[in-house]
Amino acid sequence: MNVTAPLTRPLRSDDWPLIEALFGARGACGGCWCMWWRVPMGGRTWEAAKGAPNRAAFKALVESGGASGVLAFVEGQAVGWCATGPRGDFPRVDRSKSLVRAWPIGTWSLNCLYVRTGWRGRGVSRALVAGAVALARDAGAREIEAYPQSLDPGERQAGAFVWTGVPGLYEPLGFQRQSPPGRGHALYLLKLG
Repeated sequence: MNVTAPLTRPLRSDDWPLIEALFGARGACGGCWCMWWRVPMGGRTWEAAKGAPNRAAFKALVESGGASGVLAFVEGQAVGWCATGPRGDFPRVDRSKSLVRAWPIGTWSLNCLYVRTGWRGRGVSRALVAGAVALARDAGAREIEAYPQSLDPGERQAGAFVWTGVPGLYEPLGFQRQSPPGRGHALYLLKLG
């Protein structure tokens, strides 16, 4: 089947209906609504936020212009989302020992990818990552971090477990691994000039 290549564009404050339709009733992944990296604490705080509270919080961010990211479209249909923005917008990154580092002003974080079921494996994630890098560059970012899930050679994971992507999405764009080899989320960095 010949499929049109995905087109991307930055999130706009009037895009909530597109986000809501794309994420579906479960909020993309178990009530996350793209809030995982934004909620500073885990455990009970996170469990209490899942579902309706996260939905309301993310809706308020989108509609106020406080959320930043990239949407992917194929033939006018939203098929993917990538959260990216100034690193300070995502306090939970610093709660991960493998991701914490001293970062300069102008650092952006690319931390979440969601691709609608049926569109995975068709280049949507690649288009989203490229769009997120372009958005960061256009906004004057000095560097952009990503946190792909490192897997063993030949290992496959369900999309829900690789919501930060895999190294192969980032390496062709020049992202360099900053953390030691191993499984789990790895810190990758791309200098933007």
